[in-house]
Parts: sequence; C-alpha cells; structure tokens
Amino acid sequence: MFDDTRLASIHQKVLDGERLSFEDGVTMYRSPDILGIGHMANIVRERINGNDTYYNVNRHINPTDVCVAQCKLCAFGKQVRDPDGYTMSHEQAWEVAGKGWSEAVTEFHIVGGLHPTLNLDWYCELLRGLKQRFPTVHLKAFTMVEIGYFATRTKLTIRQVLEKLKAAGMDSLPGGGAEIFAEPVRRIICDHKIDGNVWIETAREAHNLGLHSNCTMLYGHIESEEDRVDHLVRLRTLQDDTKGFQTFIPLAFHPANTPLHHVPVTSGFDDIKNIAISRLMLDNIPHIKAYWIMMTPRMAQLAQRFGSDDLDGTVVEEKIYHDAGATTSQSLRREELVRLIREAGREPVERDTLYRRVERSPQPDTAFTILV
Repeated sequence: MFDDTRLASIHQKVLDGERLSFEDGVTMYRSPDILGIGHMANIVRERINGNDTYYNVNRHINPTDVCVAQCKLCAFGKQVRDPDGYTMSHEQAWEVAGKGWSEAVTEFHIVGGLHPTLNLDWYCELLRGLKQRFPTVHLKAFTMVEIGYFATRTKLTIRQVLEKLKAAGMDSLPGGGAEIFAEPVRRIICDHKIDGNVWIETAREAHNLGLHSNCTMLYGHIESEEDRVDHLVRLRTLQDDTKGFQTFIPLAFHPANTPLHHVPVTSGFDDIKNIAISRLMLDNIPHIKAYWIMMTPRMAQLAQRFGSDDLDGTVVEEKIYHDAGATTSQSLRREELVRLIREAGREPVERDTLYRRVERSPQPDTAFTILV
C-alpha cells in the first residue's frame, strides 16, 4: 500500500486513533511517499471535518509596515526613516476598512509592523473605531509578537495588554510570528522578535482570557525536519492545556526581497507535505488551513485532499506575502472560492472567524445569519 514501508506502523496508529510521536513526524518529513502521507492525512481530515471545506468573507488591514525588528525573513517591514514606509492614521485605517467592507464581510484581519512610537492607546482607539463603524465584524487582531512588543513598550504584563485590547474590541488573534520555535534558528532569522517560549506563553494568556487564536509555522528557510516537528509538538502540547487554537496554518517562506533571498523557494511537494503532516501531528487542533494567497489557489485546492479543510477567505490587499514576491491575486470572490472547493469534491461551508456556519440570502452581499 505504501511506497515507503516505514509508514506502515504510522498508518496503523492513524487507524487506531493513536497520537503520533516526534519520531513519527521526523519519519514522515524524511519520506518521499507523499501519496501515502496524504492518504493518512485525508483519513484524519475526514474523521474530524467530514467532507466540509471552510472559507470566510474577510478583509486584511495592515496599519503600518514600519518595524523595529528587521527580521531576515521579512520583506514587509521598513525602517523608521525609510521613505517607502507607511503608517496610517486612524481615519485612513477606518477608510481602508470601509472600502473593502460590505454587509457580507464577517472579519477584519489586522496585523502590522512593530512601530517604535505608536502606543497601546493608539491601537485600542483603532479597534474602538472599527467596532463603532462595523459592529458586526469580528476583529482578529495582532500577533503574539505584537502583543509582546506592546507589553515591553508599556511595561505592562502580557495579560494586562490583552485585557486592554479585548476591552477595546479585539475578538481573537491571528497566528503569525511563531515562525519556528527552535532558538538557534530563531536567533538567525528573527532575533529581534520574542522567543518561542514567550510566543507560547502569550498564546496561553490569550486563551485563558477566553480569546481564541490561530497558530502558524514558517517552513522552507534554514530549519531542519526536527525543528519542524518540535514546533508542531509544542503547539500540540499547549492545545492540550488550553484548547484555544482554532486553526493551524503552515506558511512557506518566500525568500524574494529578503536578506535570505538565496534560499530556494519551496516546491508544491513541500507545501502539500507540510499540510498533510500538520494534519497528522496536530490531532487536537480542529482545522488546517491551506492559505491560498501563499500556496496559489490551485495548490490550496489540491490540499483539500491532503489534510486541509480551510481555504481562508476572500482577502483584499494582503501586503506581507506580496512584498516578499507572492504573485497570486490579492483577492478572490466568494463565488470563486465556492467553485474551487466544489471542484475538489468538497462541500463549501461559509464560516465566521469562530467557525460558526454563516447562512445567507440568495444575494451574497446582503446580511447574514450565524448558526451557532
């Protein structure tokens, strides 16, 4: 059944519903048998989510690309005096949100650089203004890295920062900034960011406050197979404790326009394998997202047979991956997402950020009902 006989024992664990080990993860990363791994991932995917593939109608807002971190993996962040850098005013950010908004939108996804002068009150006012103008829209805002930076600048605890942002309107957190938790790698690719342990503990605090979040892993730079599996296991362990992660998103490193531009671009084989192994290792995280804006819509569509059950959303003006050379469109219409999912043999399910089903009238840009 398997071209790689080492997968047979892992397959039996999958059939028995047994948790896979660190060694199992390394074995799969070192195996060329992508069809065998994909077959196992599809078993788990259908066990958890049946034939459903989720998507949402969302908009991205990046309030600033000015960032003190200057990570080697990033093409988005600009130095303070860089003439190409930008920082929106509150009014500009609210206007950007309004340009991309219709009554169909259920989520604003808000991330930006680590700005040296914008204070926590500025970000709280940004959220309050969005909530006042778009009260039905869920605000998924600020990575664990941004939260850690706010805490350092304000001399507040992580929990206090989260409490202030939650009171201002933050509904959940995205999963960015996790990169790879292995400290030797992290010191090279993102030395100025919080370390892996702080990322984990920030997520723990958010979950303990009742805030859900996503989680990510950046692969395809200088990490090893062991580093990837360590990252997945650490996320799985936290999820055992808090059950606060909703979705895991494996993110391929795009080297263009970064100091690591010499690193080869990941292949479709790499991308599909990371989706599949993530589904197999993360047995307690409900959803695995194939982020179409990074993978391309076609690869994200294929991923629905290799462990993924989510395509992300409609998006508008995504900057982070496009600054790193992504050539995909910055938006897909709702109808296009539905077509991609149906062509993959899956059942499209529109969701809100918390994976509650959204039921619409026949006109897609009209009001919606969330089915709890």
